[in-house]
Amino acid sequence: MTERIHDNVEAKRFELHVGGDIVFANYRRDPGSIVILHVEAPVPLRGTGAAGRLMEGIVALAAAEGRDVVPLCSYASAWMRRHRPG
Repeated sequence: MTERIHDNVEAKRFELHVGGDIVFANYRRDPGSIVILHVEAPVPLRGTGAAGRLMEGIVALAAAEGRDVVPLCSYASAWMRRHRPG
């Protein structure tokens, strides 16, 4: 992934800027995990794979921090099931 996600700590959300739009995931950090509460893409980014690229970045960031990703959001949960390793 060449795009870089931004951890907007104040808003408690990960963001991926694509053109003039932002796809984001609201989160909560728990001990040992990052809980994904909600993923949202603006209408122009829906169907472009932007939310999936955001999720890729979140999973990579969580792995680098030694944390699990816990998807409470239906989109994040479905994405995690589709991209389960092995």
